Amino acid sequence: MAEDDPEDERDRSTQWAEFRTDLAEDRNIMAMERTFAGWMRTAFAAIGIGLGFRAVFGEFEPPWLAKAVATLFIIGGGWLAITAERRACRTMTRLDSHQYEGISRPNFRIMAFAVATGSAVLTAGLWILNDGDIAG
Repeated sequence: MAEDDPEDERDRSTQWAEFRTDLAEDRNIMAMERTFAGWMRTAFAAIGIGLGFRAVFGEFEPPWLAKAVATLFIIGGGWLAITAERRACRTMTRLDSHQYEGISRPNFRIMAFAVATGSAVLTAGLWILNDGDIAG
């Protein structure tokens, strides 16, 4: 039992336990970064689906319906990016890195807001532009 171990054995055991706990926290940070990357891939996929839907069903009648469905996917992609950033930053505030230097929170924000801004601009372009010309 741990109580029966000599004093130096117990100290070494405690040090190893704390070291393993620190490494586990670092693994959680890396897992959160992979999860963020997965959410961003999903956001890009949603934006791509919206663009593809608009391209494939561009001549759909009524024309606003294809734009509306494409808009839902594109805006959904932007929303996913912002949601992923919020979750990643919230997780990063709870975790402390020990051996691993994780991605800084501003980088998460820059990436997410760039994707969200891009989806908003793309949606505006989808509704304002008509075959490369400004809609009348």
